[in-house]
Amino acid sequence: MKKLKLGGLIISSLLLVSSFTACSDKKDEDEIRVYSSFFNAQLNPIDPDNDIQQIIAEKTGAKCIESWLQEGDDSEKIISNMIMSNEYPDFIYPSADGCQKLIQANALIPIDEYWDDYPNLKNYFTEDEWNRIRYEDGHVYYVPSFSKCYMYDTNTIHNDEAFWVQVKVLKWAGYPKITTLDEYFDLLERYVAANPTAEDGSPNIAYEILADKSIFFCLDNPPQFLDGYPNDGACIVDSENLVAIDYNTTPTAEKWFRKLNEEYHKGIIDPECFVLTPEQYYNKIKTGNVLGMVDQYWNFRRATKELPDECQYVPLGVVIEDGIEEHYHSQTAFDSSQGVGITVSCDDIDGALKFMNDLLDPEILNLRFWGVEGVDYEVGDDGVFYLNDEQTAHRGDSKYEAAHRCVYTYFPYYWGMNQDGINAYTSSYQPGEFYKSLSDIMKECFDAYGVKTYVEMLNQAGENPPWYPMWSYSGTFTEDTPYGKAKFDMEEVKYEYLPKVVMSDDFDSEWEQYMKVYNEKCDVKAYLDELTAEIRRCAGK
Repeated sequence: MKKLKLGGLIISSLLLVSSFTACSDKKDEDEIRVYSSFFNAQLNPIDPDNDIQQIIAEKTGAKCIESWLQEGDDSEKIISNMIMSNEYPDFIYPSADGCQKLIQANALIPIDEYWDDYPNLKNYFTEDEWNRIRYEDGHVYYVPSFSKCYMYDTNTIHNDEAFWVQVKVLKWAGYPKITTLDEYFDLLERYVAANPTAEDGSPNIAYEILADKSIFFCLDNPPQFLDGYPNDGACIVDSENLVAIDYNTTPTAEKWFRKLNEEYHKGIIDPECFVLTPEQYYNKIKTGNVLGMVDQYWNFRRATKELPDECQYVPLGVVIEDGIEEHYHSQTAFDSSQGVGITVSCDDIDGALKFMNDLLDPEILNLRFWGVEGVDYEVGDDGVFYLNDEQTAHRGDSKYEAAHRCVYTYFPYYWGMNQDGINAYTSSYQPGEFYKSLSDIMKECFDAYGVKTYVEMLNQAGENPPWYPMWSYSGTFTEDTPYGKAKFDMEEVKYEYLPKVVMSDDFDSEWEQYMKVYNEKCDVKAYLDELTAEIRRCAGK
C-alpha cells in the first residue's frame, strides 16, 4: 500500500504484480491492479464498490481510484508540493500550467516511447494532432481527454460558455427572443422586480458572477462572444488578416463592464460575487435562487443536478448589439495544453498504459458511457440503443449514478458517435432519448423556440479553423518567455482591477486607471505577436 499526501487529500494505491491477458478476459479480485490518481477538477466521487468500475476492472485487470480537488484546495500548490517531494500518484491530470511544470521537473514519462504496444492509445490522435501535443524535446507526455470526436458531433447539450437563464424566467416572460446584452438584463430586471423572492421567501439573485482567480473567464472573456467571435479565449482572431486582437481593450469590453457596473448599482448583481470561492458559487446555484449568469456548462453542471425542473438553465447567444451573429457553440475544440499523464512514481508503466489503452476499447467505452445492456439500456432490432422508463429515471439520480456509473471522465474517450457507427457515444446525446428525458417545462420551452436540444438554442457551429482554440496554445506559456510573462501580468492586472471597475461609483475614472495600469505593466504586443505567429503557422502562412 502506497500513500501519497496532497494537501488535505490522501491518495492510496495498491499496486499488485500480476499477469493479465486480453481485455475481454475476466480477472479474479486479487489480480486487479489499482492505480492512484489526481485530477485537477471538482467532481463528485463514485462509490468505492461502484458496479461498473468493478466490471471494467474484471475485464481489464485494473482500476483507478479517482481523486479530485476538494473545496479550498490550491491545485498549483498541490503540484508544487509534489515536485518538491518528488512523490506523485500514478496518473495525473493537472492544469495547463501544471503540465508544463511537471514536464520541466521530469515528473512525467514520455508516453510515445512505449505506445507501439498500445494501438488504441497510439491511434487515438492523428500524427498531426500528436505533433501539436509534443513538447519541445519531441516527446508526448500527456494525452488530452476531451478533444477527439468520432465520425461527427452529436451534441445535444451546450457544454460551453453562454449567457444562461433559468427556464422559469423565460416562461414567465412568454418565451421572448433575447439577442442583445440590454435585452438579457432587462429580462432579469423585470423578473426579479415581479418575483423578488423564491417560494420559500429567500431572495432571488438576478445575476451571479464567479470571479475566483482560478476561474475568471465568467467575468473577463464575454467581450469576445458579445462581438460574435468563438471561444479562442486567449484573444480574438481576425481570420481575414490572421492577426490576434486583445479583446480586453475593445470598445465592447468597455461597454460590457459599464453594463455590469450599472447592474451592480441597481442591485441586480449579487454584491457578494467578488468574494465567493468556487464552492460558494456552486452552492448558491444549488439553492435555485440564481436566475442568470455567464459560465461554461461543464463548470456549473454538477450544481444543477438536484435543482427543480423550473430552475434548470437555458443557454442564450447574447451579443452587444443587433446585427452581430453570435458564435457561442463550436465543434469539439482540440486542447493541446493539458491532459492525463503517467508519472515517474508509477512502478507499472506498461500496466498503466494498457489500462488507458483498454479504456478506449469499444466494449469498455460502452460500459463507461452506456452501462450494461439489459440493465442500463436496451437494444432494438435495428441496433439503436434506447432506455425504458426505469432506466430513464436512473439517469440524473445522483445516488444511483454514484453506485452504478463509472465514466472515468478524465481519461481519453471519443465524443460524437459510438464506435458502432449507429448510436451516439452516450445516452444524453442520443436524439430520441434526449428529448424524451426532458422535463415538461423544458419541452414547453424548446417547443416555443422551435428546437429539440440545448445546442439548437444557439447558432450552428461551423468548421473550426486550424488554430482554434488559441487558449490551448496560450495555456502552454510560462513566465520564462516575454509573451508568457505578459500573459501572467495581464491576468494579474485584470484580477486586481476588474472587480473594482464593476463596483466603482465612478466607472469612467476607474476604467481609465485600469487601462493605464494594464498598458503600462503588460507587454501586450509581445503576447499578441506570439499568438499571431501561431495563428499564421497553423494556417500555413
